[in-house]
Amino acid sequence: MIESIKSGEMKADREAGKLTALLKQKFPNAVLDFHSHRSDETVVIERDSLDTVCRFLRDDSRCAFEIMLDITTVDGLEMNMKPRFEMVYHFKSLTHASRIRIKVPLEEDDCRIASISPIWKSADWYERECFDMFGIIFEGHPDLRRILMYEEFEGHPLRKDYPIDKQQPLMELKEIEERHTYGREL
Repeated sequence: MIESIKSGEMKADREAGKLTALLKQKFPNAVLDFHSHRSDETVVIERDSLDTVCRFLRDDSRCAFEIMLDITTVDGLEMNMKPRFEMVYHFKSLTHASRIRIKVPLEEDDCRIASISPIWKSADWYERECFDMFGIIFEGHPDLRRILMYEEFEGHPLRKDYPIDKQQPLMELKEIEERHTYGREL
């Protein structure tokens, strides 16, 4: 019984869903791999087609992905993934009540990818976080700078090879002008 369930799930995982089939038809050279699990489609694409694929996902009426939900990076160093990094994008279509996950592999020595913040403004801070924590460069980003760590911080703390005992330079506290009094008397 368990074997038949597993083989059924494996078969479903390799069948292209409607969105995957559409992307494979529209971008035959860009789709590197895909899988689907419980109607959750994942498509792996090549780096140089990210901008084109994202614009298609947003603008084509068969897709209509109005919302970019999340962007993150996976560091596959300890899993011996080749290439080492993988960008993961989650999109949602309210029109079609569907989701899709787009993955883009990135080489360790060339961690650059196009920014999708011109397409979805909500990508801005997610891309800054991936830059800050993993060192991914988002080409065309309007304000690519650290968002969680201070500017003088050395390295990228979520990389698997970041030394756990690394000492960061001590910084002087910067004096700032209080901009808001929030109803307090001065």
